Amino acid sequence: MTERTELLSDRPGAEQLTVWLVSLVHNREYGALAQLRRTRPTDTHIRAGWFGPSEHREVFEKVAFLFGVYHQGRPVPSYGVGSLGAAARRIGDGTGRGPDNPGAQRLLASLVASRRVPWRHLQHAITRLRSCEQDPPSWSQLTDDLTRWHDRKARIAYGWSVDFHTPAPRSRNGTNNQTMWKDAST
Repeated sequence: MTERTELLSDRPGAEQLTVWLVSLVHNREYGALAQLRRTRPTDTHIRAGWFGPSEHREVFEKVAFLFGVYHQGRPVPSYGVGSLGAAARRIGDGTGRGPDNPGAQRLLASLVASRRVPWRHLQHAITRLRSCEQDPPSWSQLTDDLTRWHDRKARIAYGWSVDFHTPAPRSRNGTNNQTMWKDAST
């Protein structure tokens, strides 16, 4: 067994998928990354689907597509940070981000209102994060969230909304202690 196979065998499917996807960027496998960005299934999509159980294969393939969209032309891989709701909080520009940005608000509303997995809106969210030069959501968490999208007890859309609208922590002097994001122009 190779070191890479041993590393992957100790992790659940979503984490295995993320490790494999990150390795494509790290190893400069540009052909495979280009295949991931295609909307029709390719061999690379099929390989991504193998990391999940058969009932969730499509989710794994489409998260791989979103990963490919985000990493187009990026030499450094990103594992992502937090839920999609937390990531959507980073969407915006100098006039406001997240809840303070009308475009981000509309995008999140579209994501959480869908009964089916909102693939088109997810692609738009990932594209917006990329264009704002912000970290994507955790690819592992996104995969797990989307496999549980229809589980009423999981309440994924509600969790994303809470993460999006959670106020910034307050400092001791009572003011919002918001993280400052640099625009591309600075």
